Amino acid sequence: MCVNFTPPTHRQLLDGFGLDATGLEWRAETWQDYPAPIITAGGLLLASYGFIPKPHLPPGVRLTTMNARAETIGEKPTYKRAWSRCQLCLVPMQAFFEPCYETGKAVRTRIGLASGEPFAVAGMWREWQEPDGGVSHAFTQITINAEEHPPMKHMHKPRDEKRSLVILPREIYGDWLVCREPELARAMLVLFPADFVVARAVLLKTR
Repeated sequence: MCVNFTPPTHRQLLDGFGLDATGLEWRAETWQDYPAPIITAGGLLLASYGFIPKPHLPPGVRLTTMNARAETIGEKPTYKRAWSRCQLCLVPMQAFFEPCYETGKAVRTRIGLASGEPFAVAGMWREWQEPDGGVSHAFTQITINAEEHPPMKHMHKPRDEKRSLVILPREIYGDWLVCREPELARAMLVLFPADFVVARAVLLKTR
């Protein structure tokens, strides 16, 4: 599963997605509970990475909701309602990071398009009511099995199930955002061609 990615720059959002993010700010790398831009049917939003942001967790509860499994997304209490309503989004990015165990040790690996262009992965979003009466937004990324996919089958510990984000083809961005049938949405969740991406080892930046 992905817990860290590089969101697009303001210029990349404008040039690659036709969206003006003037007035919105986010960090160069996104981790849990960091704000990042997402694209919904209604437009661009700044949302927290993780479906249940830390301030909304019950005291003493630790829960990671940055990734939702496609196979169970309609059954888990955390995601069931939003999935039934097809609150789908695109999560634009330059690349995402995974630990590669091909050498036997974890090597932080950057996965991006071979073309170098920004892209979008399948996600789901929701609203949160804040104590001050305002509304905030949060999102999760949807993952699928990648046991037979090079290079994703080398990511994560050897005994762990291999999972991958879903890089959506640009031509179905609109179909994904306006989809209102959960099973139709699920049918769009397929692995990207192996030669579509480039995976390379990188150093971990200090947060």
